[in-house]
Amino acid sequence: MKPFRAFLLGMLFSLNAIAQTFPSRPVTFIVPWPPGGSTDLAMRSIAVIAEKHLGQRIVIENKPGVSGTMGAQALAQGAKPDGYTIAQMPITVFRLPHMMKTNFDPTQDFTWIIHLTGYTFGVVVRSDSPWKTWGDMIAYAKANPGKLTYATPGNGTSLHITMENIAQREGIKWTQVPYKGYAEAAQGLLGGHVDVHSDSTGWGEQVNAGRLRLLCTWGAARTKRWPDVPTLKDLGYPIVSNSPYGLAGPKGMDPAAVKALHDAFKKALEDPEYVKTLEKFDQEAFYLNSEDYAALAKKTIEEERVAIQRLGLKM
Repeated sequence: MKPFRAFLLGMLFSLNAIAQTFPSRPVTFIVPWPPGGSTDLAMRSIAVIAEKHLGQRIVIENKPGVSGTMGAQALAQGAKPDGYTIAQMPITVFRLPHMMKTNFDPTQDFTWIIHLTGYTFGVVVRSDSPWKTWGDMIAYAKANPGKLTYATPGNGTSLHITMENIAQREGIKWTQVPYKGYAEAAQGLLGGHVDVHSDSTGWGEQVNAGRLRLLCTWGAARTKRWPDVPTLKDLGYPIVSNSPYGLAGPKGMDPAAVKALHDAFKKALEDPEYVKTLEKFDQEAFYLNSEDYAALAKKTIEEERVAIQRLGLKM
């Protein structure tokens, strides 16, 4: 029993040392989207506040591509479970493994730290578009199968899944054009390379400036900034799509590091300055602690499997 007792004492000493010393250097925070988009800006905002409570810098590292799952790939492929590498985890992390082969498994490769918030999504067209309403756009799609093109941040994102869900319900076919993130897709729309852009509220300033027209939003209720714009529910679809997300690290993280990160980001989530950021992007706080986030992840993985199967999107 002596070797086992020595092992337990060693583990307790190690955890106590981590609790006292973590973090002793900057934390790398992977944002799996390009710089300048709404997710990037929101994550930079919360990181600046969280690092004040953590006592170390939080360094943003943008890794766009593969529908927002490059952070998950980095965590699963060699990141040490010491708390010094974390990532934003969009819902595509739970969805993409049901669509294609991935080098990560959401059921076992991650430590769930804290759930934060979700998006307000919407569909926009250029101001010179002939489609004044959502109904105009649907009518065109029905009359011209496959011709209408819509931009998204990538295959398997909630924007892609929801647009295909709508198409299935309407009995129409349109063509997705996947981009790496918001900025590239927005340029595609403004440049006339696509007809429609489905994304979060990075398009807000362009809508307010009159350069884009907002046809609908996808939340449970109309937005505060655009109360005259209908939701999908208003238009007759039983759909609410907001793609909630949180933060995670590699599997096997030290509990002391998880707690330190959770506590710092929870304080940041409640900070009045970050509340202003959420309001700017029409987002609402959706806090879950580490245990509850892990339970939500397990539930979401199964829900996404069923949805992908129903829509026939397995590649």
